[in-house]
Amino acid sequence: MASCFGKIVVGTYVEIKRSDGRIHQSMVTSLNEDNESVTVEWIENGDTKGKEIDLESVFALNPDVAPDEEIAQSPETPPPPTPTCVKVNKIAKNRRTIAPIKNDTPSRDNRVIPTRARQPPPPQPEPAPPPPPSLQQPTQLTQAQTAQQLQNESSHQPISRKDLGQLSRRKSNCVKEVEKLQEKRERRRIQQQELREKRAQEVDTTIPNYEIMYMIRDFRASLDYRPLTTADLIEEHRICVCVRKRPLNKKELAMKDLDVLTVPSKDVVMVHEPKQKVDLTRYLENQTFRFDYAFDDSTTNEMVYRFTARPLVETIFERGMATCFAYGQTGSGKTHTMGGDFSGKNQDCSKGIYALAARDVFLMLKKPNYKKLDLQVHATFFEIYSGKVFDLLNRKTKLRVLEDGKQQVQVVGLQEKDVKCTEEVLKLIEVGNSCRTSGQTSANAHSSRSHAVFQIILRRKGKMHGKFSLIDLAGNERGADTSSADRQTRLEGAEINKSLLALKECIRALGRNKPHTPFRASKLTQVLRDSFIGENSRTCMIATISPGMTSCENTLNTLRYANRVKELSVDPNQMMDGGRPNIHAVNQLELLGEDWLSISPQRDDLKLLCEQNEEEVSPQLFTFHEAVSQLVEMEEQVLEDHRAVFQESIRWLEDEKVLLEMTEEVDYDVETYATQLEQILDQKIEILTELRDKVKSFRSTLRDEEQASKQIVPKRPRAL
Repeated sequence: MASCFGKIVVGTYVEIKRSDGRIHQSMVTSLNEDNESVTVEWIENGDTKGKEIDLESVFALNPDVAPDEEIAQSPETPPPPTPTCVKVNKIAKNRRTIAPIKNDTPSRDNRVIPTRARQPPPPQPEPAPPPPPSLQQPTQLTQAQTAQQLQNESSHQPISRKDLGQLSRRKSNCVKEVEKLQEKRERRRIQQQELREKRAQEVDTTIPNYEIMYMIRDFRASLDYRPLTTADLIEEHRICVCVRKRPLNKKELAMKDLDVLTVPSKDVVMVHEPKQKVDLTRYLENQTFRFDYAFDDSTTNEMVYRFTARPLVETIFERGMATCFAYGQTGSGKTHTMGGDFSGKNQDCSKGIYALAARDVFLMLKKPNYKKLDLQVHATFFEIYSGKVFDLLNRKTKLRVLEDGKQQVQVVGLQEKDVKCTEEVLKLIEVGNSCRTSGQTSANAHSSRSHAVFQIILRRKGKMHGKFSLIDLAGNERGADTSSADRQTRLEGAEINKSLLALKECIRALGRNKPHTPFRASKLTQVLRDSFIGENSRTCMIATISPGMTSCENTLNTLRYANRVKELSVDPNQMMDGGRPNIHAVNQLELLGEDWLSISPQRDDLKLLCEQNEEEVSPQLFTFHEAVSQLVEMEEQVLEDHRAVFQESIRWLEDEKVLLEMTEEVDYDVETYATQLEQILDQKIEILTELRDKVKSFRSTLRDEEQASKQIVPKRPRAL
C-alpha cells in the first residue's frame, strides 16, 4: 500500500492549496494508508496549523513526488489488474483463450478479462462474421457464449449469468479507474515540467542551502508587512529597546549567505533558524521577538536617530541624564550606527548618532527658553578596557574611578573639552576613534575590545545641568572568549561579559524602580551610575543584528539579551519573571577569599547578577568573574603600593645621601649615624616585606584565575 504514496515520506515539503485559493508550502507529518491521504502542517503568523489532504490533490500540485511507474494501455493489450478486480482474476485463472465476438458497436462485455499472469496474449483467431440483423439481444447472446466457453475450458463449476453480470460490472469499474489514473498522471507530468522550467529560471541551484531559501521565501509570502515609517508616532519611553537589521555585506554576498531575518512590522523581528531532524530532514524554526521599534535593512541612520536618541536630547536640557548605547556582535553595525558611515577604512562621522545628537544640542541652545540659561557644552571621550579606564582625548591616559563622600562616582583626571559647534565635536570623535583599542577575536579579525563612551555635558556656572552618554559597546561575541588559553583574552572577555550582564540588570532595575541598582558589578556601570538613578533618567538600547545564516547564533544571543532588558513579548502570557536564586552558584562564591569578599564593594552586586542570570550563565562562570574581579582589584593595589614604595625610595636615597655626607666630617657622631641608618633600613624592610607579601598573594590569585577558567561550563541562553 505504501507504493501509492510515491516519493512522499514523513518530513517531505509539498505545496498545498488552501480553501481561500492560496498555495503555499507545508511539511508532511504522517501517511494515512486507510483513506490514501497525508497529514500536513505549516506555520502561519507564528502558529502551527495542519490539515488532511488526499493523495490526488497532493500529486496534482506536486508532480515531482508522484509515483514514477505508469500503467501501459493500448487497444490491443488490456491494462494490468487493479485491487478492484482481484476476484475476476481468480475466476478466470485457468482459462486459456476466449475468442472475441465481433460486433459493429463494441461493448465493455466483449473485452478480454484481465488475468494476473503478465504474459503476452495468445494469437487471436479470425473474427467471426457479424450476427444477422434479426439478432435482437446481442449482449445476452455474448454473455451466454462467453459462459459456455468458460464452462468448457475451465475445471471449475460453470459461471452463472448473474455472476457473469457482476464480473462485467467490476471489470468496467476497474478500467474506468485505470483511465482516470492515466489522465491524472499525464496532467501531473505536464505540471512538473512547467514547474521545473519556472524554477530553473528563478533559482540558481549552485546557491548553498537553496532549499532553506525556498522555505524562507514561502514563509515570507504569507506575512502581512507593515514596516516603520516617518508617519509613525514617536512614543515616550523611559527605557526604549529597539533592534536594527543591517543588509548583507560584500563578504556575505560573495559567499552566497542567506538572509534569515525578517522585519514584518514596526516592532517585530523574526529569525528563521535552520534545523535538522534525526532523519536529516531540514526545516525552519521561526522565532519571533518584539521590541519598541524594529528597523529593517533599508533604514537610514537619520531614521534610527529619529526614534531612539533624538527624544533623549530634550531630557538633558531638563536637568536629566540620558544614555543611548549600541549592542551586538562585531560587524553587526554598532560603530556604523553610532559613529557614522564607512567608505572603505574612512568614516563619515557626520552621519552617526554622535554627530546628530551634537547637532540637535546646539540647535536647542538657540531656543529662547534654553538660551537664557547660558549653558556651556563640554565633551569627553574615554574607553573601558579590561576593567580599566583610558582617556581617548588625552593620549590614552589611565584614569581612576572613585566614589566621593556623597557616593558620587568620579573619573579622576578625565578631561572635558569645550565645544562650540558640531564640527568641533566631529574632530574629537575622529581623535578618539583613532586611539580606541581593537584586535582579533575568535569570531572576528578586527573586533572592538573596549567600550567607547562619548559624553555631551551641559554645565551652568560650572555645575552639572545635564549629561548625554552615547556608548559603542564591545562586540558581545567576546564574552565567549573567557575560556581562551591566553590570559589577556580571558580577562577582556570576562570584563565584557560581566559588564554587559551588569548593564542589563541596571536598566531592568531602572525600569522597575527597584531599590537597589547593581552598578558596582562592573566598571562600565560604575562610571554610568548617575545615568541609572534619579527620576529624570532615560535610556535607549539599539541592538544591531547581522542577517546572514552564518551569524544566526550570535544574532539570537543579541535578541535574547535585548528581550531580557524589557521583556516585551508577542504573547503577554509568556512574560518572563526574574531569575530564581542559584544556590549552587552562591555556594561557589563563598569559596573565594573571605578577606576580599568582606571589603570588596563588588561582592554583593556580582552575587545579585549570579542570582538573576542563573538561566543564562553557569555557576562556574560567575566564580570565574569573582576571581577576575579579585585579580583586577589586587593588581590595582599592587601597582599603587609599588608606586608608593618607589616614591618612598626616592626619599630614602635623599636621607642616605645626607647621612653619608655627614660621615665625611672628621668628628661626625658615629652613634647618630648608626641610629639613623638603622631606622632607614627598618623602614625599607617593613615596606618592602609588605609589598613582597602582596606580590606573592597577587601571583597566587593569578593561579586561581587560571584554574577557575578551566572549570567554566558554558550554558545556552534560555529559549523564548
